[in-house]
Parts: sequence; structure tokens; C-alpha cells
Amino acid sequence: MTSQVSSPADEANGASESVESIVGEQRAHLLSGQEAPEAAAAVGPESAGVPESAGEKEVRRLDRVIIRFAGDSGDGMQLTGDRFTSETASFGNDLSTLPNFPAEIRAPAGTLPGVSSFQLHFADHDILTPGDAPNVLVAMNPAALKANIGDVPRGAEIIVNTDEFTKRPMAKVGYDTSPLEDGSLDGYQVHPVPLTTLTIEALKDFGLSRKEAERSKNMFALGLLSWMYHRPTEGTEKFLRAKFAKKPEIAEANVAAFRAGWNFGETTEDFAVSYEVEPATSAFPAGTYRNISGNLALSYGLVAASQQAELPLYLGSYPITPASDILHELSKHKNFGVRTFQAEDEIAAIGAALGAAFGGSLAVTTTSGPGVALKSETIGLAVSLELPLLIVAIQRGGPSTGLPTKTEQADLLQAMYGRNGEAPVPVVAPRTPADCFDAAIEAARIAVTYRTPVFLLSDGYLANGSEPWRIPDTEELPDLRVRFATGPNHQLADGTDVFWPYKRDPETLARPWAVPGTPGLEHRIGGIEKQDGTGNISYDPANHDFMVRTRQAKVDNVDVPDLDVDDPTGRATTLVLGWGSTYGPITAAVRRLRKDSLSIAQAHLRHLNPFPRNLGEVLARYDKVVVPEMNLGQLATMIRAKYLVDAHSYNQVNGMPFKAEQLATALKETIDA
Repeated sequence: MTSQVSSPADEANGASESVESIVGEQRAHLLSGQEAPEAAAAVGPESAGVPESAGEKEVRRLDRVIIRFAGDSGDGMQLTGDRFTSETASFGNDLSTLPNFPAEIRAPAGTLPGVSSFQLHFADHDILTPGDAPNVLVAMNPAALKANIGDVPRGAEIIVNTDEFTKRPMAKVGYDTSPLEDGSLDGYQVHPVPLTTLTIEALKDFGLSRKEAERSKNMFALGLLSWMYHRPTEGTEKFLRAKFAKKPEIAEANVAAFRAGWNFGETTEDFAVSYEVEPATSAFPAGTYRNISGNLALSYGLVAASQQAELPLYLGSYPITPASDILHELSKHKNFGVRTFQAEDEIAAIGAALGAAFGGSLAVTTTSGPGVALKSETIGLAVSLELPLLIVAIQRGGPSTGLPTKTEQADLLQAMYGRNGEAPVPVVAPRTPADCFDAAIEAARIAVTYRTPVFLLSDGYLANGSEPWRIPDTEELPDLRVRFATGPNHQLADGTDVFWPYKRDPETLARPWAVPGTPGLEHRIGGIEKQDGTGNISYDPANHDFMVRTRQAKVDNVDVPDLDVDDPTGRATTLVLGWGSTYGPITAAVRRLRKDSLSIAQAHLRHLNPFPRNLGEVLARYDKVVVPEMNLGQLATMIRAKYLVDAHSYNQVNGMPFKAEQLATALKETIDA
């Protein structure tokens, strides 16, 4: 879903800025998805404007709202949240989402482990996180209510599907009496709605079985929430008809349920107020925007990098949560020269990718922590061969199988050191879902420039979360073109011209990239140590020492930008240093503290190996350095070891991102200590 945002100057000229897609106008469909709908006003379910009767109820304006949809994993909560998000993006709000999937693949229906939720924070201004606590909870059953009520503040609205609050479903989650009747919800604005009954009634003319009709109750809930917050609806109706194009009766049933939910909100006395959240036009630079998830942005970044490098993109992958979406997405883009290979296991996947790198492709393998462990030997081989290879690791809770659907940042030290021998690898980490696009391009730049494998460390929070993304102009993207070796590059003492596969560029220390089949450039590959220059097998201790130090120097000398520090007053004595997906919560927490007139500095690392060259100087400016991480202190350990700084860790490993208020409290305690 895309939308146009114009700067004041553009509006004065009566035009919006036109932006090409990442790979040229003829490829715009890759990023733009559907045509941009009008984003000026909410759209009613049966007309292009708000129904006339909308004026009969009070409409309140809000600057932001946090909504959480919760139900069984089969209740369609992710689809419901995704559709509400898409319409919110088309309307022009800033937004941030937090899908939360059950860790169990087939948890029993109606149980706490089977609860699936989707939280959306949208606003008329710049926001950074999915929000700490929902203003509205939609609970499709007792399990959804019990699993989420602890996060809901007093006074918030709770919409409950009363049809599910019968004795057996309540007993499954430990309710002895109905929470709708025992007074435990008296502090909330509870809206009891028989969603199942109303949906079945709305679809009685469609000839569906009761079970088939019940499946549309999530669309009824979506219609109700769309009415409450004046969301556009045309996009959702088009989506439903496209999704169920092969079953038009199901498509129309879902549309009917969606419209019934809207009309229920419009006519029932229980919902006396609806709400408006204006577009966040002043929060964004001018451009063409779309809602994008981290894995989708990363996929597009890889395609863009291959186009900018003028190299075919090859993905060797084995499905693993939460990285599988990248394989699914890239498999759709053969028209960009993308080849995807779903291997029989993780080892075969990276082996194929490394072979593609040897053959002259921009090679990628995608995985999560358990897969990184299996790929480690081949990553070491890539270090020895000095070939460009992107290892995209979408981190999740560990160790072992751990929490496949929950987020964590606990694979940093694995990426840094999880190989035998001295095998240094650059490490890059995106900070937001949209930033995954830029991080993918940056990782590709390092890989092809320095002929080295590169880790791209995302996580489940970024992978599944979404936010608005400005589609960049082609001219904004870096030139990543490389020159393959074409002939001899060294002259022997007797005057013979030969090709030395390990003769290095004096600036980058990169070795030549020779495509197999090029006459005269035949050379050895393999994991045994190479002789400097010739690439012949060598067991010489002095040569090994030289090659180890040279590979380390190559990574140490990777050109990365200096670290930017946000310290508005220049008087802060405490620096909060983060990396990866902690950017949103940290920044939101820092904003809260500054509103309370507290001075605090913030810096966020994209490059974790090598560190920015000015990092040591930055750390030395502050009396206290706090490092929040979703692990037990891995970056803090690296900072202490390299810079001898007494970095204070603030850690969380519960499978969820930090909350801004939680971080703000911890940072204030550090400042006051």
C-alpha cells in the first residue's frame, strides 16, 4: 500500500514529488504494490465518503492510538492486524506494529499458549515503537483476554467476543467465574459484542455452514474497528476479493462480514463515540511511501543491491522461522535475475550460496541462530576463500530450538566468534523494519568491495514488524559495480605474466574476483591455508601468521561511517548505546527523559565489526555508558573488552522488545545514581 506525502513547498506548487522505484521506473511494481489510494479521508464501506449518519455520533480527535487484536492462532488476528495496518498506512499515519505469534505450532485451541496477537500503534506524528500498552484490546476468547489483560491500563477499552465466554473455554484458562460478570473488569470500558453470532447472522444468506461463517468473525471485528477509527475500507474489500478470487462466494462473505462490522459500530448504542487520528504529514519528508515489514524491506534491499552491483542475486536457503519470508519473497522476482534454491538442509544451502559467490553472483544465505551454528564451517571456508557472501541471520530466542516465534539479540557473539580459528567477519545490524533495506545494501557493499562474508543481523521484532518506508530514488542508491579479474596481474622474475589469486588491492586488501571459465585465471580453492599471492597450498608457519593477520586487517580497515551522537545540550554525562532493534524503544525512552528536562545522550551502532573509528573517543566523553540489549550483555562485553569502559548492561530475554517506559525508568535510575 503506497501513499504520497508532499512537503509544504510541493503543496504550494500544487504537485507531489515523483519518486522512482529502487531499480528504475520499469520495475516500479516491485515496491509499489497496489496503486496509491486517496489518503485524504476515511472511506465508508459502500461509498467513497463517510456515511451521512456518521455525524449522529460524537467524533473525538486523538493524536495516537494503540490497538491490540488477540485470539486463537486460527482466528486470523495477524491478517486482521495487517489489513488495519495497510489501511492506516494508506491514510498517511505514522505507525509501528508488533505481531506476536504462538511459540507452539499447533497449540490446543482456546489455551494460553495458542494466543496470537497483533499490536498497532498509529499517530499523527513521528512514533518509534508499537507502544507500551494498548488503548484498545480486542479479545476473541477467554484465553486472549487472560493472556493480555495484564498489559491493558485501567480505563482502556476492551471489546470482547461474548459468544466464547462459556463454561468450557473459561475453564481452560482458569476462570472459575466469568470476568464479564464478576467485577474484575470494572476498571475498564468493556464492550461485550457477540461477534460470532452477529457474523453468522450477517452471512445467513450465503449458504455457508456455521463453521465456515464463523471464520469471518475477524472481518466483522475489523469492520467495527475501521468504523471506530475512520479507517479507509476500499483497500480491504479489494484485498479480500483478490485473496479469495478462486472462491468468490467466500470473498463476498468476508466483505459482507466486514461491512456488517462497520454498520454495527454505526448503529449500536454501545459505541457512542468514534475517533479520528489525522495523517502524520509533517512527520515525513516528501516522497512515495508504503507500509513495509523488515523481512520485505530486506528482500528489496538485496534485489536493489544486485541491480546496483550488476550481479545476479542467488539465495541458497533452508526454511527457518523467522527468516523464511525472505526466501518466499525473493522467489517471486526471477525477472530481476534472482535465483532461489531451497536446499535440503542449512549446510547445503550455504554451500550452494558460496558456490554461487565463486561463480560471480551476489550470493546470500538466510537463516536464524540454529542455522548459523550449522553454517559455521562453510562461513569459515568463505573467510579463507575471501569471497563475498551475505549471511542474513534473523535472530530468535535460543538456545537450540528455543523460542522460534519470539525475538532476541543473543547471536551477536556467535556472529563475531562462532567459527574455528581466526575467522573475522564484518557485522551489520539494521535498527528499524524500513532500515533493513539500507542495511542490506550496506552489507552487500562491504562484501563485494572487500571480498569477505558479511553478517546481517536482524531479529524477529524487525522481521515481522512494519512501518512506513519512503521508496528511494534510483539515484540515491550507491554504485556497487565490481570489476572481475580478466587477465594476468603479476609478473614473475623471468618476465612471465601470471595470475595470482591472492594478490591484493593495496587499499582494501581484497583479492581479485575471478569468474570460473575465464582463460588463464585457473586457481586453487579449498579450506587449506593458501600461500600469499599464489594461492598455492601452504603449511609454512610464517605464511599462516601473515595470512591470518592480513584477513583481520582487511576487516578492521572496512570503511564505516563515524558514530553519530545525539546530545542536544552537550552537557549529558550519561550515554545510552544500542544496536539493532533496540533503537525504537531507546529513542522513545530518551525522548521521555528529555521532556522531563533530563540531559542524556544517545548513540546507535549499525556496524558491530568493525566498530566506527570514533567509538572509543565517544565513550570517553561520558561518565556513564548504558547498553540495553535483548540478551545478557553481549555488546557490553565487547565494549568493556575493547575500550576498557565500565559499560552498564540493562538486559531482557523474555522474547519481547523493551517498553519505552521501562527503559526510561532504568535510564533515570542510572542518571540519578
